Amino acid sequence: MNQTEKPQQKKDVIIVGTGIAGSLIAKLLTDHVFDADAKKMIHRSETDDSKTYKELSILMYEAGLEAGIELDSATSMVTYNDYIRKFYIEEAKVPNSPYPNLKQAPSPNVLDIEPIVPPFPDKKGYLVQFGPMPFASDAIRVGGGTTLHWLGTTPRMLPNDFRLKEQYGRAMDWPIDYETLKPYYEMAEFEIGVSGNVAAQEYPIKESMEEYYGKNYVFPMEEIPQSYMDHQIINGLAGTSVQLNFEEYPIMLVPSPQGRNSTPNIAYGTSKIVKAEASESGYTLTLKNIESEEYKALGAVWNPYMGERCEGNASCVPICPVQAKYNALKTLKKALYKVNKNQNLQRNHNIQVQAQSVVYKLSVDVADQEKISKVHIRRYISREKTEFVEEVIDTNETIVILAANAFENPKILLNSKYTVFENGQNVEKTVANRSDQVGRNLMDHMVMLTWGLFPDPVYSYRGPGSTTNISSFRDGNFRSKFSAWISPLDNWGWSWPAFSPGSDLSEFLNDGLFGEELKDALTHRLSRQVLFHFEIEQLPNPDNRVTINDQYLDVLGIPRPVIIYGLTEYEMRAMEQAKLASDQMFARLGIEDFTKYNATDNNTFVYNNVRYSYNGAGHIVGTHRMGDNPDDSVTNSYCKSWDHPNLYIVGAGNMTTLGTSNPTLTLSAFTIRSVESILKDLENILK
Repeated sequence: MNQTEKPQQKKDVIIVGTGIAGSLIAKLLTDHVFDADAKKMIHRSETDDSKTYKELSILMYEAGLEAGIELDSATSMVTYNDYIRKFYIEEAKVPNSPYPNLKQAPSPNVLDIEPIVPPFPDKKGYLVQFGPMPFASDAIRVGGGTTLHWLGTTPRMLPNDFRLKEQYGRAMDWPIDYETLKPYYEMAEFEIGVSGNVAAQEYPIKESMEEYYGKNYVFPMEEIPQSYMDHQIINGLAGTSVQLNFEEYPIMLVPSPQGRNSTPNIAYGTSKIVKAEASESGYTLTLKNIESEEYKALGAVWNPYMGERCEGNASCVPICPVQAKYNALKTLKKALYKVNKNQNLQRNHNIQVQAQSVVYKLSVDVADQEKISKVHIRRYISREKTEFVEEVIDTNETIVILAANAFENPKILLNSKYTVFENGQNVEKTVANRSDQVGRNLMDHMVMLTWGLFPDPVYSYRGPGSTTNISSFRDGNFRSKFSAWISPLDNWGWSWPAFSPGSDLSEFLNDGLFGEELKDALTHRLSRQVLFHFEIEQLPNPDNRVTINDQYLDVLGIPRPVIIYGLTEYEMRAMEQAKLASDQMFARLGIEDFTKYNATDNNTFVYNNVRYSYNGAGHIVGTHRMGDNPDDSVTNSYCKSWDHPNLYIVGAGNMTTLGTSNPTLTLSAFTIRSVESILKDLENILK
């Protein structure tokens, strides 16, 4: 190991992580420059050739490999094709399967999950799991982050998701409401490129769709066609309801908004820019039309004409072969390359991405408002070796933004200790943790699966991973007693719960089938497999948490995330109710139920004498929640630390509660909003 005080020019902004939060911030900041005469930040579109403007200098750190991170066309294509080849040859095609699992920057993997036998932790994978239940989701530490293997579903949160305490006496309310976040949802839907049909949306809320989305609002692209399987299920459940707790719940089957390319919606109009408007109180981001430019689907990072339309490959998780599905590399490229005066893309040298660099600690200047004064990095030299260079970057006049996932952000903070002199004695503190909430309130959607055989062939795997969801149970008075949930219809047969078709082939071979008999048996079963999917909302629980312990270090000597995690009766009862709903829908559709939960499952429990098993959704949130009080939250509503004037902590960890929507769109919306505060802080520094 060599230690160096990194000798480089001061940076205006340091961003840790190149996933969707970090890439959005980088893109929006590089879209703006500082006008020294007006002493304010302005959008590039407002610049005048006769004046000189200060470009923001930005340094991004990425823990993953250097390969392809510059996003030039040649190396981007080579790197992504390597991912695809790895996916093809992996036997278990789990979310992380296409991507490098680095010993220097390891990722949690669902294949590492094992039942926990207290008091001993499960240490097989990157996470050190003390339980009592295993945390069942993964993430990936690679350029672009976990958006590389997300499904791509982009529903907004519902109004009551932001006010669970007020409406149902549960959890804690957000410091912002749906109406506050609404314009930023529109910006996020533009940046991601959402396909969908606003007119076809239906949710169990009091607001009309016009009130919820806004008058005449449409998504940037038209709806991805619902699959043949979905249409058969829709036809069988149309006009029906489910009875739970002596109440009837009409079945609402809704085409899912999705972050994947389809046909641009003519009604959406032109392309847009997200532009900051200055006022005395700060900055407000707005979505403005570019009148001279029509809206286009954004294709692959190496070729904009590839992936302009979803090709229905059904491998969205873990990888879209053509990048028709959005990933954060598309946004990062907009930060790294800007259109010059000749309308050509040109590398923006004011932003650098340093890969193979694991940020593991922050230092504090206690004499200067407890500013973050240094960022500590361990930069490994190659994938094969564990040697690293220790780097320390001065940040006294820099905005520091932690934009990693909800495991890594709290891990960095908890590893960052400093000492202050208070009341006549030295007191040790943890960065950004006066509330003692850093790492706490770890949440995920618990995914309960039910599966069976439809009476007739429905032909799963036609189209993307899911095109329809059942929204009936996303909100309701029942939330005072048990969790809400959303139910996507999965388009992968029984692959997730039963390892189909491999398990089917094995069964039929053991039965002695061969040749035409084997082919007929596989055709009969595989063509009729259906999978229902219940994403159960988890409430914030301070006992569910990410911690660190010096007993558990990775190969770079950095603490691994130590997970303490369990379920409450609130979530268990929801799983019971969801299974009752599934039973009623299966009976109505004539589905032969093959669902079976076993005591040997990794994530299983018994509730009211009935066994249930669940999986993770990959929706890892809550470990540095936002709030309106520094005593019970880590950041304010702009993701700015209450404790340090130059620190932002941004990502899914900011979510106060989880709701029933996939979190990516919501975290994108409040990340975009955070840029308003970052721009104001930069203005104060630069002027």
